[in-house]
Amino acid sequence: MKTVCMIPARLGSSRIKKKNLRLINGKPLISYIIDTVKQCDCFDEIYLNSEALIFKEIADQHGISYYKRPDRYATDQTTNDEFALDFIENILGEILIQVLPTSPLITAEEINAFAKEMLRGDYETLISVENKQIACVYNNEPVNFNKLKVNPPSQTMKPVQAYATVLMGWKYETFRENMVRYGSAYHGGDGRTGYFELRGLSTIDIDREEDFLLIEKIMMLQNNDFDREIKYYDEESCEHIEVDVESILEKDGLKRNDLYNVNKEIINIYEIINENGRSIPWSRRIIETENNSATVLAQLPGEGNRLHYHPAWNEWWYIIDGEWEWEIEGKKRVIKKGDIVLMKKGRMHKITAVGKEMAIRLAVSRADVAHVYPEGNDV
Repeated sequence: MKTVCMIPARLGSSRIKKKNLRLINGKPLISYIIDTVKQCDCFDEIYLNSEALIFKEIADQHGISYYKRPDRYATDQTTNDEFALDFIENILGEILIQVLPTSPLITAEEINAFAKEMLRGDYETLISVENKQIACVYNNEPVNFNKLKVNPPSQTMKPVQAYATVLMGWKYETFRENMVRYGSAYHGGDGRTGYFELRGLSTIDIDREEDFLLIEKIMMLQNNDFDREIKYYDEESCEHIEVDVESILEKDGLKRNDLYNVNKEIINIYEIINENGRSIPWSRRIIETENNSATVLAQLPGEGNRLHYHPAWNEWWYIIDGEWEWEIEGKKRVIKKGDIVLMKKGRMHKITAVGKEMAIRLAVSRADVAHVYPEGNDV
């Protein structure tokens, strides 16, 4: 059966302006789902469905087809039934799989499994859902529990299935019939309807500003090949995390810190050094972007930071002047002017200025990088 993928994308959005075009790590949101769908082997054709011609440019760039929906189906009042029926009436096919661009973390494997399940189960409508195994209420009434009985452990409760609308599947013929008979086909109407469970990151749907922030952070960790070691609190091994860089620097003895005068197009490090001098410790952040930050730090002999590690981010330093003693995983060595040091995530380290003069380094990391301190190294 000819299976067509449709990615709907309006230019307008009532909650987040032009969200389908918003950049995440330099790439439009819509491009993530296109790249994922192109990895699938279950589609005969892939269409980007929109009223705006800018999406035709994106479709052409990605080598997929573009369907221009009528402007009357491009408003906040337009229903999914309306633009899906319009598409079905104009694009030949037998099965339509709709994939929303606002869930960019879904995988090609999940999409393939969804399409195969529709064929295997001979469904006329297949809807992606997320199982919520927790007490739920509707209209102030219990859905999956009894108010008069003991609350059971959540893992034994009957799950409630909530729509994870990133994936919807319909047979063309049944969709048309339901639209004629009921004026709606989205939920299945007549015909065999199935529910396909999605889990984890694939169920995150961008609907509000905080959803964008969550997706950006997750992608950032994924791109950084985040391979974390699972640790637990116990009485013998205590650690604590600090992320407030200004507080961290003050605890490390740097009382004069300028962290907000950033991102000038051109800046001279030696002019910064001359402005701040060499008599008291100081820091000056010069770059802060969504991916990294760069900070100049200057300390006197004997000064430095506390023993710590970074669980999720690599960092590196360039030694501008003076000498530093680097303690890395218990081994010490002296680093001098002109050296570059790479510190991989998870490695315990400590830095101390040595020699007779102020030592100065450029630290490149992230503005919100987590510092994990073992017990006894938090003050």
